[in-house]
Amino acid sequence: MEILTLGGLSIPIFTLMYTFIYLLGYFIFFKNWDTKKKPDASSCLISIAHGTPVVILSTYANFLHSQTPQHHFASQNTPFQTLVFDFSIAYFIIDTSHYLIFTPHDHLFIAHHVAVLYVFITCRYVVGYGGFAILVLLMLAEVTSPLQNAWSLARYRKDEVVAAARVYRGLSPYFYGVYTVVRGVFGPLFVYKLVVFYLNGGGDGVVPFWAWASWMVVIVSAILLSMLWVSCLWLNLFKERSKMRKLS
Repeated sequence: MEILTLGGLSIPIFTLMYTFIYLLGYFIFFKNWDTKKKPDASSCLISIAHGTPVVILSTYANFLHSQTPQHHFASQNTPFQTLVFDFSIAYFIIDTSHYLIFTPHDHLFIAHHVAVLYVFITCRYVVGYGGFAILVLLMLAEVTSPLQNAWSLARYRKDEVVAAARVYRGLSPYFYGVYTVVRGVFGPLFVYKLVVFYLNGGGDGVVPFWAWASWMVVIVSAILLSMLWVSCLWLNLFKERSKMRKLS
């Protein structure tokens, strides 16, 4: 498989693609949904279009491509890795726009998306090194995407559709469990190895201190927020199960 070359137009092309998918969801797939839920469902749709594909693309870019980089946290970004970054940058641009337009009060998600964009843009366009490790983290972040989006769509409809409520209740503990293990175990372990690598001078001469230090701040903050979020979900689940036992 040869490297795709889009003549420097990859971000505009991918941005148009995500915009089309979002509008497809808003005006066709979810057109009969509640007005307040249509935007969120459309956001899930572009997340589906990004999540699993970017895991596959990142795996291919890091481990299978003919121009496979050195498995080194500070190795130079390959052309295919930069294409994967552009694919994700476009997604985060559209999803950030969604939040700014429909839920501007959701400051945490907006800050998260802006911070992720900062990491991707600086790694891809400013530093040009370190993409291998960032894409591994992206794989870990998005591997739960299918479960999360199925859970989210069911949650939006659980009060209106019996089948959605059943899916939501059945899927919740499995989604929370997988998410907790990936974000709370594998993610921190990899970040620990990455921090040790940079503190020992592994990126000296190619990845400047300001870059890797700021990346680590963003990544650690994202992990902590993820764990806070899923902890709240677990707490709500235990409360709901406790209420149901008392009523039965």
